Amino acid sequence: MTTLPLVKRPRRRSGRDRQLSAGKGVYVALAVVVALSVFPLYWTLVAASRDNASLSQVPPALLPGSHLFTNLRRAFDQADMQLALVNSLIVAGTVTVCVVLTSTLAGFAFAKLRFPGRGPLLGSVVATMMVPTQLGIIPLYIMMANWLHWANHLQALIVPAAANAFGVFFMRQYLVTAIPDELLDAGRMDGCTTRGLYWHIALPAARPAMAVLGMLTFMASWNDFYWPKVVMTQQNPTVQLSLSELASGYIQDYSLVLTGALVSSLPIIAVFLLMGRHILDGIMQGAMKG
Repeated sequence: MTTLPLVKRPRRRSGRDRQLSAGKGVYVALAVVVALSVFPLYWTLVAASRDNASLSQVPPALLPGSHLFTNLRRAFDQADMQLALVNSLIVAGTVTVCVVLTSTLAGFAFAKLRFPGRGPLLGSVVATMMVPTQLGIIPLYIMMANWLHWANHLQALIVPAAANAFGVFFMRQYLVTAIPDELLDAGRMDGCTTRGLYWHIALPAARPAMAVLGMLTFMASWNDFYWPKVVMTQQNPTVQLSLSELASGYIQDYSLVLTGALVSSLPIIAVFLLMGRHILDGIMQGAMKG
């Protein structure tokens, strides 16, 4: 008696195994969101390439004009945008490196090292996030101007921002789950010191979170206006002070102001394009861990 070969039926895929596929409506919604997000930047470009009179036309012009280089020349001459860009790049770049380094060191210590008073110390660091910045402006200015004589110097912007509580808390929360304790124990058994554990294990594991923190810190330092307005002058400005100088006329020249805004947004876009892959990796890893 011959037996027929058994034919395996294809296993029905459960809802958990199915891969979600986006429909046309999802792509349309995403296209609308992207268009709404990009339109302010595009309108800034349009306004920067036209004169002030054409911006008040009804209906407004939606295509770039021919005054972009003229407005750029006026902005750089009127508000010294070149010096402002250099100062902001120095301040934002230095602050970003310092914050990422100090936050990673402190976050690794709070996440993986055991020492007396770790909990209360971390709580005090997090509690500083609840204190408004405005409460410390007067004593901070007295310290910078009278004690250190740093008024109107870039170090007055760099040193107070070299470490912040948000960065420490952010890196601590990431490293708690990113580095298994068994990996650190294996490193100690191989004779690795605490410094070696930080350099060879913590830093490579924290790279995606460092990219996210670096981007957030660079944006916050670049867009900071309140403290530079207090401690700096127009003779040694940052980008935000130069923008306020462009907008300080009796008659608002919106094309000139938006030209300065366009120039000031280019470094942020460049940083995101350079670090975009690492930033997205960090966000995705944080989402998967959550």
